[in-house]
Amino acid sequence: MPDYGLPLTFGTFITPSNRQPQAPVELAKLSEQLGYDLVTFQDHPYQPSFLDTWTLMSWVAAQTTLIHIAPNVLSTPMRPPAVTARAAASLDLLSGGRFDLALGAGAFWDAIEAMGARRLTPGQAVDALSEAIDVIKGIWTTDDRSPLVAGGEYYAVRGAKRGPAPAHDIPLWVGAYKPRMLQLTGSKADGWLPSLAYLKPGDLAEGNARIDDAAQGAGRDPREVRRLLNIGGDATLEQLLALALDDGIATFILAADDPSLMQRFAEEVIPALREQVSAERHTAGTSEATVRPALSLAKRRRGIDYDAIPASLAATAVEPGDLDFAKVRSTYLRGGSPGLVLRPTDVSQVQDALAFARGQNVALAVRSGGHGISGRSTNDGGIVIDLHALNAIEVLDEQARLVRIGPGARWVDVARVLGEHGWALSSGDYGGVGVGGLATAGGIGWLVREHGLTIDHLRAAEIVLADGSSMRVSADEHPELFWAVRGAGANVGIVTAFEFEVDEVGDVGWAQLAFDAADTAGFLERWGAVVEDSPRDLTSFLIMGAKRAGRQHVAQVMAVVNSDDPETIIARLQPLAETAPLLDQSVQLVSYPQLMANVQPGDHDGRGEPIARSGLIGHITPEFAEAAAALLESGEVYFFQIRSVGGAVSDVAPDASAYANRAANFSVVALGSNAERLNALWDDLLHHFDGLYLSFETDQRDGRLEEAFPPATLARLRAMKEQYDPHNVFRDNFNVRPLSI
Repeated sequence: MPDYGLPLTFGTFITPSNRQPQAPVELAKLSEQLGYDLVTFQDHPYQPSFLDTWTLMSWVAAQTTLIHIAPNVLSTPMRPPAVTARAAASLDLLSGGRFDLALGAGAFWDAIEAMGARRLTPGQAVDALSEAIDVIKGIWTTDDRSPLVAGGEYYAVRGAKRGPAPAHDIPLWVGAYKPRMLQLTGSKADGWLPSLAYLKPGDLAEGNARIDDAAQGAGRDPREVRRLLNIGGDATLEQLLALALDDGIATFILAADDPSLMQRFAEEVIPALREQVSAERHTAGTSEATVRPALSLAKRRRGIDYDAIPASLAATAVEPGDLDFAKVRSTYLRGGSPGLVLRPTDVSQVQDALAFARGQNVALAVRSGGHGISGRSTNDGGIVIDLHALNAIEVLDEQARLVRIGPGARWVDVARVLGEHGWALSSGDYGGVGVGGLATAGGIGWLVREHGLTIDHLRAAEIVLADGSSMRVSADEHPELFWAVRGAGANVGIVTAFEFEVDEVGDVGWAQLAFDAADTAGFLERWGAVVEDSPRDLTSFLIMGAKRAGRQHVAQVMAVVNSDDPETIIARLQPLAETAPLLDQSVQLVSYPQLMANVQPGDHDGRGEPIARSGLIGHITPEFAEAAAALLESGEVYFFQIRSVGGAVSDVAPDASAYANRAANFSVVALGSNAERLNALWDDLLHHFDGLYLSFETDQRDGRLEEAFPPATLARLRAMKEQYDPHNVFRDNFNVRPLSI
């Protein structure tokens, strides 16, 4: 058979003897020290003289750092596949993506049956292994949110929950010799793992032919099936070269428990074989293959030229068929299904990503490092430029408190780094928010009334424009573009770095209060009046849910007092405590980093479409309070929040940035489950508002743009779009169109 062109890898095959339990562990560690790629162990759970292979592999994973670990091969009849899948994913996660899985259909049936497992005929064993592979892959397919139904006669799974997802795309190799097993390998497996000692002349060629035919019959590229081979220490370099070039073997696994043999093979044979194979491939014009599975290719979306992905981004790009897709497809509330996620690591790669995206006929979303309440940082079938890797946080000038922050950083990390210097930068109310989205929209956080919006601390930014050029903007450098970045940045480019002047902030008072809000309108009005009358060192947010029949209506009030003096904190909170009957309270003295360390672990896994409406309002008037109470009584709103703004925000002139609604003292947001019903209710409230906050608005109907930006601001932004984005590249967001469109 011809060379498949796959990169060569090498492993060891170690006996899991329990006579000296640490001996196989030491051999595994030696394998890593000698530079082997893989260490493998026999799996015979019925053999009392052997260590349990799974336990051994787990222990070895903890004792090593680089080498991959695999059974050679796992006795599938002894290990239920659904449990095996979760165990494999767990070990892969714990080892940092170093577990590979090789399966066998079963042998030594007397011993297997004696251990309580079912005896199978050779034909049944093949069918059972086929079912096992389906179950294992199904458990790992966390991108599919439906319960798993797989298997059948031997390993029926009826509605199992999927997951966890492994850390890397675990290959499934099969130890096979007979025709039906070889056909199964070609149609479903990622590798073929026989032992040279069990093969007769011609068996490799015949096996490869069967595997290739089965792969092609299943619509797969035969190169998807890596050819591995267990070999003895007596194999010569000439034999191994022929096996690589004539039989397509890409992974050689040395079966030896002799340290000196392992060392000789690693130091003499492996380098020589790599060199000769490379030379022969160069002469033959055989390029090293990178093969994307047929199942992944089938999930590609129309309108994207996947073959044209820039080389600088290809290694980290994520397609719908990739394992990492489940981690990057969605935002906090929106279930996305993009056709491609590009993950640049520097400015030049951002430029490459944008240039590629401009040439595709699909939607474009830009994502920083956070959760995107509005859902605009993902899409369906389009491209996402994910900036999470641009997450550096550095101090530029300690005396001036000037810092440089990447858009992919999260505010929990910013707070931690700044806190080491006794500094803070007012951001949102949740540490998992990404810097890029918030710092181009506004930034209403826990210090907003005293220190203003996040954008009010921005002193410069580096931005990639629609034409791919990179530009630094500040009050002195392209000031008009700097003006637009602060409040409408998503419309004019991709910010790749922010420079902020931060504040000195020590410990703060953190209060969480629960109130009886039976008199909802009265409570809202009183709370709003207290906040407006409070000194600027107090910022308060309020959260309520829908009023439910027969249940007490509770309002959750959070407040931060920018002081470490207990008497000052209590003095600021006392008026709040008197706005309604107090049901529960917690008041703590915390650091700002502790306040922002409220991040939930895990990847975002939003589903459906977020439905959120936003409004900025000057005062909580009796009329608005009554209207808000009626909104909550409707049952259409499951989350209702009012954030205090005002204070230092209003000190900035309305025309100083694209965020122009400086007179508002409060930001109001409502989340619902039905867009038509929520919009109808919210439209009745519009006359109370004077503007909206982009980050919490999902309604794309006509008129929202005019609510977000006053006429003069909108006209100025459209002129900016005409100059810097005349073709409206950045259109799949809260879009400000150029003047000519």
